[in-house]
Amino acid sequence: MIVVDTNVIAYLVIPGTQTVFAERVLLFDPEWAAPMLWRSEMRNLLSLYLRRGEMSVADAKRLFHRAETTIAGNEYNVDTGRVLELANASGCTGYDCEFVALAKSLDVPLITSDKKLLAAFGDTAVPLSAFAE
Repeated sequence: MIVVDTNVIAYLVIPGTQTVFAERVLLFDPEWAAPMLWRSEMRNLLSLYLRRGEMSVADAKRLFHRAETTIAGNEYNVDTGRVLELANASGCTGYDCEFVALAKSLDVPLITSDKKLLAAFGDTAVPLSAFAE
């Protein structure tokens, strides 16, 4: 099992330049976990695509369903106190620290392309670019 941030989930389901890396992560470990927050972040991202006219509502619903299927059974609530401690110590957002808190509580890596998370949590965060080859 690994924790993935919302961007990695999005890279998997929304075709683009990072999709191949997300697919390699899925091959590396198909059991992806995320805090419940991923759902709101993904909805927000899909809404951005809708506002730009880059996809239809039907496409957005289909992509969200695919993301749900990928994470199914591995969505977690995280400890608020731990999230706040991590955010305070690192300067990262509470949103981002939810993913870190989950990875630490499960004792698994967090796959991310977020430079700030990678710098602050090198003991837990693994760059998506590690799956480039």
